[in-house]
Amino acid sequence: MTKAPGDEPNEALTVTPPKKWAAGVPAVVHAMEYSLQETSPRNAGHTLLTMNQVGGIDCPGCAWADPAPGHRHRNEYCENGAKHINDEATTRRITADFFRTYSVAELGRRSDAWLNQQGRLTEPMVKRPGSDHYQPISWNDALGLLASELTSLDSPDEAVFYTSGRASNEAAFVLQLFARALGTNNLPDCSNLCHESSGYALHETLGTGKGTVSLDDLHHADLIFVVGQNPGSNHPRQLSALEQAKLNGARVIAVNPLPEAGLLRFKNPQTARGVIGQGVQIADRFLHIRNGGDLALFQGLNRLLLEAEDARPGQVLARDFIETDTKGFEEFAEHARTIDWNDILAATGLTREEIDQVRDEVLRSDRVIVCWAMGITQHKHAVPTVREIVNFLLLRGNVGRAGTGACPVRGHSNVQGDRTMGIWEQMPDEFLDALQEEFGFDPPRAHGLDSVNSIKAMREGRIKFFLALAGNFVRAAPDSAITEEAMRSCRMTAHISTKLNRSHTVCGETALILPTLGRTERDVQADGEQFVTVENSMSEVHTSHGRLQPASPLLLSEVAILCRLARRTLAEGTADIAWKRFEADYGVIRDSISRVVPGLHDFNRRVTRPGGIQLPNPVNEGVYHNDVGKALFTRNAWEMLHAPEGHLLLQTLRSHDQWNTVPYTSNDRYRGIHGSRRVVLVNPEDITGLGLAEGQRVDLVSVWEDNAERRAEGFRVVPYPTTRGCAAAYYPETNVLVPLESVADKSNQPTSKGIVVRLDPAPAPAPAAPQAETGRN
Repeated sequence: MTKAPGDEPNEALTVTPPKKWAAGVPAVVHAMEYSLQETSPRNAGHTLLTMNQVGGIDCPGCAWADPAPGHRHRNEYCENGAKHINDEATTRRITADFFRTYSVAELGRRSDAWLNQQGRLTEPMVKRPGSDHYQPISWNDALGLLASELTSLDSPDEAVFYTSGRASNEAAFVLQLFARALGTNNLPDCSNLCHESSGYALHETLGTGKGTVSLDDLHHADLIFVVGQNPGSNHPRQLSALEQAKLNGARVIAVNPLPEAGLLRFKNPQTARGVIGQGVQIADRFLHIRNGGDLALFQGLNRLLLEAEDARPGQVLARDFIETDTKGFEEFAEHARTIDWNDILAATGLTREEIDQVRDEVLRSDRVIVCWAMGITQHKHAVPTVREIVNFLLLRGNVGRAGTGACPVRGHSNVQGDRTMGIWEQMPDEFLDALQEEFGFDPPRAHGLDSVNSIKAMREGRIKFFLALAGNFVRAAPDSAITEEAMRSCRMTAHISTKLNRSHTVCGETALILPTLGRTERDVQADGEQFVTVENSMSEVHTSHGRLQPASPLLLSEVAILCRLARRTLAEGTADIAWKRFEADYGVIRDSISRVVPGLHDFNRRVTRPGGIQLPNPVNEGVYHNDVGKALFTRNAWEMLHAPEGHLLLQTLRSHDQWNTVPYTSNDRYRGIHGSRRVVLVNPEDITGLGLAEGQRVDLVSVWEDNAERRAEGFRVVPYPTTRGCAAAYYPETNVLVPLESVADKSNQPTSKGIVVRLDPAPAPAPAAPQAETGRN
C-alpha cells in the first residue's frame, strides 16, 4: 500500500518465489489501487480512458508504439502506464508552507519515494546563497535571476541545458533553439545515459540512429530476439505485441542474466485467455547469459551462419543483398572465423549446444527481428555489441524487409523525439544549416558536452549554470557522490519540474524550482488551447492533449517558461525568432520544425490525422546515410569483463513498481521482493561460495582502476536465479557504484550493467530513518 505523504517506508523485507507470469488481473487491481490513492475517480477516468487514444493523452511512461487507429483497445495502457499517469495527476500539492517546514538538508535525507509522494509543485521557489530553505519567488523575478546569470557568464559554454524524455517535441525544439541562439551546444539528455550506444552503432552501420521496425513488422516476424530487456516491467505493452506475434506463429528467444516473468508467460488482462485462461507463453527459448556476454553470443551465431553457408553454398546467406547493399563483408567474415569457441562459451556462460539450437532456429526463419534495451547498451563494449547484432541481421537480409529489422526499445516516452528535435550535443551540420536558414543566425558548430562530460566540467568549475527540462539528473547519473559534488559547484541550478525529486535537494549556490504543467493538464495560451507532440520508439509522431485542470494557477507550460527565458536573456536582434508567437501558438513552433526537420513537412496538418506521422526510415528504402553509403559489416573485438575471485559482476535495474528513478513502493512483486529495495540478487551457489547467507546484510563495494572506494551500504542478500558470477540490485540506490570514468567505448554511456563488486559483510544497523547511499570514502 502507498504510504501517506508524511511517512517513510518502514516495512520488513519479505521474499517470495519469483513469478512465472506477468500482468493478468493483479495488474489491473494494482493499477487501480495506486491510481485511486493518488487522484479522484473522475480524474482517473479522464486519464485512463483517453490515454494513448487518438486525440487523448500520450502515456508519459515508456515509448512503446500504439496500435493503428481502429485497432486500439478501449483501455490502451499497462499497469505501469496507469500508475505513471495518475502519479502525475495526483491531488496532493506542495506549497510554500511545505518548504518552510522542510529545509533542503532535511529533504536530502528523505527517500526518493517519499519526495515523489508529496505531490505536485505549485509555485516557483528559490534557494538563495547561504540559505537552506526554498522560498517563494514570482515568475518575473525567477526568470530575471536566470537571465541575469546567463548573461553574466564569460562564455555561453559555461551553461548546460539537460533534457529528459518527458519533454514534448515543441519544448525540446525551443530549448535547443534557445541554447544555440545563446551560443552553446551543451545539450546533454537522458539518451546519453540509456541508448547512446545504440545510436552510435546504428549510425555507423545503417546510417540511422533509430530502429527500423514497426509494430506490424513485429506481428509478422518468424523469430524475435528479446535481448537485455524486461518488457514485463519496463515496456509492458510490448508483451501485447509479442503475444500477437506468437499467435501469428512467431517464436521468441529471450536472452537475459535473469529470468523475467513477462518473458515466461503473459496473461493479457484485455483478453479472456489472460483473465481466466493460461495466457500465452512468450519465450520459446531462454538463454541464461552472463552479464555482457551478448557480443560473444552474436559472434558465435555469425560464425555458425558462415559455416552453414560453407556447407550449403547459396542457401544460407542473403548473397544478392550482401553484394548490392553492404560493404565490409569479406573483412567481417575473415574476423568472425577466428573467434575462439572457448572464449565465446566463457563470455556467455552458455553451452555450445544451446548456441547451436539458436542457429537452427535462425535457419528455419525467413524474417528475424532483434529487440534490445539497456542490458545491451550499458556495457563498455556496447557499441561493438550493437554492431554485431547488425552483422547478424545483415547476413540473412533481415533489414529493409517486412517482418525484419533492428528494434532498440526506448524506455522514456519522447527521448527519441528530443533527439529528432535537435537535443544532441553533436547535431550534424545539415540540421544546423537548416536552423540558420530558418532563423537567420549561425549556430555554434563545435560539439558540446554530453551528460558524463557535463558532470566532469561542473566538477572542474568549467560550468556555472545548469538547467534541466524535466527529469531527475542527480539520480539518473552515475557516480552519485561525484555527481552531487559537481552540481553543488555550480553558481545556479534550475529544474523545470512537475514533482519534487532528489535533484531539487542538490543545489548550486542559487537554486530554482520552476513548476510546470504535466502532460495530463490542459494548456491554454494566448491563442487558445494547445496540444503537443511526441515520437515513439518506432518513429511515429502524434499528438497529446491534456485533459485535466492544472494543479495550480501559477503553473506555466514548458514552452512558456523557455520562451519567456529566451526573451529575457537574448538581446534584441540576436536572431529572427518569434519567442512570443511560439508561446502563444505552438503551431508556429511546428511550422518552423516542418522547415528544419526532414520528414515533418506540413507538420501541423499531418500530425492531427489519426495515427499522426510516420517518419521515413531510409534503411527500409535501401538507403544508408553513413560514411560508405551502404549497410556496413564490422569487425568487433572484445575483452571479456572479468570479476576477480571473491567478486561478482553487478547490473543495476529497475523494480516492477518503479518508473525511471522514482520508486512508487518498496515492492517488486514479479521478482518476489516486498518491503525493501536495498537487496542484492545473487545466485545461491555464489552465496555459498562467498561464505554469505540468505538475508545477510552486506555493503556493495565497486572495484575500479582509480582505487577509490564506492560503497552502497546495508543491502540484504537474496537468493535468485541469476547467472553464476553475476548479481543485480536496484537503481538509483546503486548508481553510486558506477564510476564516472566507466563508460562505453565511443558512446561515453555509463556501464551500469557491468560493474565489478565485492560484498562486504555489514554490521547490524542502529535504528534510524532510511539512509541514502554514502558515495565514495
